Amino acid sequence: MSNNKQVIVVTGASSGIGNAIATFFAEKGFVVYGLSRRTFQDDKIISLSCDVTSKDQAKETLANIFNKEGRIDLLVNNAGFGISGSVENQQMEDIKKMYDVNFFGVVNMTQEVLPYMRKQGFGKIISTGSVAGYIPIPFQSFYSATKASLDIWTNALRMEVQPFGVQVGAVIVGDTKTGFTSQRQKEQKDMESDYKEVVMRSVAKMERDEQNGKSPETVAKVVFKMFSRKKMPATKAVGILYKTLLFLQKILPQRFMLWIVKKLYC
Repeated sequence: MSNNKQVIVVTGASSGIGNAIATFFAEKGFVVYGLSRRTFQDDKIISLSCDVTSKDQAKETLANIFNKEGRIDLLVNNAGFGISGSVENQQMEDIKKMYDVNFFGVVNMTQEVLPYMRKQGFGKIISTGSVAGYIPIPFQSFYSATKASLDIWTNALRMEVQPFGVQVGAVIVGDTKTGFTSQRQKEQKDMESDYKEVVMRSVAKMERDEQNGKSPETVAKVVFKMFSRKKMPATKAVGILYKTLLFLQKILPQRFMLWIVKKLYC
């Protein structure tokens, strides 16, 4: 069945930034599929259950969407979560779980959508990156590492698929007021170690900044602008503050930038 309306697929769409993106596109008249571990009720969004860490589920879900709609115009890789704590005490099981969602989940979805986009000769893929992928945040080191991995991978993929009419980019998000903050996993072993005071102070500062941050709708507008461009930019930061920070990160000595971050979070 062929659909004349453009079809948007958003992962992590049940809440926060993902839900804001899905809702924004749906209100613009697009056909929007919102993917999450559990289905949710929303009259504007077609909710489907899909665990992005399962390659089989990613394959089956995208096949069902393409077979029904006859096209997939945009995949937004948004599913993700955070953990905080010292490198020394972080549990390997938690680290691997976060990489499975934040990085390998993106790989799963992208690998499965690319055959359809190559076949149709067009399509765009936007992943949710983070300022933390460019500026390392203490006691959020593994989250920073997943997002840094995503940045390099996105740029490599962008070059690989450009000849097929597929465009790839990332929206770079800073502090945003969502449920992501309350859902962050915290390493309890730190509370019984020498790291306790500095971890508590650092995470509290980070969470205050997030809850005073931009709305998820602001991110959704940036994603829509990226998608609407004929030639989509490789990256687009949300807000003048984070555009400025990323610019300074490129031109200032690394030692100075790390000193500033340490003053903020340690």
